[in-house]
Amino acid sequence: MTEGAAVERTQPADTLPPSLRRNAPLVPTDSSASRALAAVIAILTFLAALCAGAAEIVASSAAQWQGAVANEVTIQIRPSPGRDTEADVAKATELARDAPGIAGTRALSKTESERLLEPWLGSGLDLGDLPVPRLITVRLAGGDPPADLPALRQRLVQALPGVASLDDHALWISRLSTMANTFVGVGVGIVALVLLATGLAVTFATRGAMAGNREVVEVLHFVGADADFIAREFQRRFFRLGLRGGVIGAAAALGALALGGALARLWRASPAGDEIEALFGGFEIGWRGYASVVLIGVIASIVTGIVSRVAVRRFLD
Repeated sequence: MTEGAAVERTQPADTLPPSLRRNAPLVPTDSSASRALAAVIAILTFLAALCAGAAEIVASSAAQWQGAVANEVTIQIRPSPGRDTEADVAKATELARDAPGIAGTRALSKTESERLLEPWLGSGLDLGDLPVPRLITVRLAGGDPPADLPALRQRLVQALPGVASLDDHALWISRLSTMANTFVGVGVGIVALVLLATGLAVTFATRGAMAGNREVVEVLHFVGADADFIAREFQRRFFRLGLRGGVIGAAAALGALALGGALARLWRASPAGDEIEALFGGFEIGWRGYASVVLIGVIASIVTGIVSRVAVRRFLD
C-alpha cells in the first residue's frame, strides 16, 4: 500500500464531526453552551462567596464590638442643685475602684463630657450653664472573681441617691447582637438563593443538552445502556463544569476579599480608613471566612452534579 493511499484512508476519520469521533464524550464540555454555563456558575459562586465573606466580616466585627462594650460599664453622675458635683464624682470613682472585679476607672472631666455632645449639638456651643452629666468609665477585669455589677449599682444608689446611675450597656449589646444576627441571616439567605439559581440554570442546561443529544440517547438505549449509565455521564460532565465555575468564582471572591483587606490596611492611617475601621472593624474574615468561600465553591459543583443527574432521570422517565 502506498503512502498516498494510507493518507487517503485516514483522512475521512480525521474530518468527522467531534460528536461522531471515537471516544468522544456523550456531553461535550468545550461547546459554547458549556462555557456559558461555567461562566454563569462562576458569577453566581462569586456573588455567593462575597455574601458569605461579608457576613463573616460583620459577625467578626460585631463580636469585637460586643467584647469591647461588655468589658466596660459607665457611671453617670447628674448635677444636682446644692450638691458638689466634683465630690460626687470622686465618691463614685472610689466606690467603683473598691468593688471586686474592677480593673480600672477613669472620670471624664467636665470638658470631656461636654465634648461627647458635639456629634448631636455641634461644636462651638457654650454648655457651661447646662447640667451636663459627668461620666466615669469603669473597666472590668474579666477574671475571678467577676465584677458584681448589681451590688455596685446598689452601693451607688445608697451613697448617691438620685445622682448616680450605672449603665452596663446591656441594651446596646442586645441591639448590636440582633443587628449582626440579622445581617448574617440575610447573607445566608442570599447564598441559598444564589445556589438555587445555580440549580435552576443547571436544570435548563441539562434539558437543553438532553434535547440536543436525543438521538445519541436513543442509540444508547437501543444498544442496552440503562438510565443510570446515561445519568452518570451527564452528572460527570456537569460536575466538571460546576467544579470549573466554582473554582473560578471562589478564587475571584478570595482575591476580592484579600484586595479589600489590603486596601483597608493601606487606608487605616487616613481619616477615611478610620471611618471604615469604625464601621466594619479590621476587615478581617479569618480562616472561617476563607473556609466558607472555598466551601461555597465546592457546594456549587456538587449542586451542579446532583441537579443534572435528577434532571436527566426525570427526562428519561
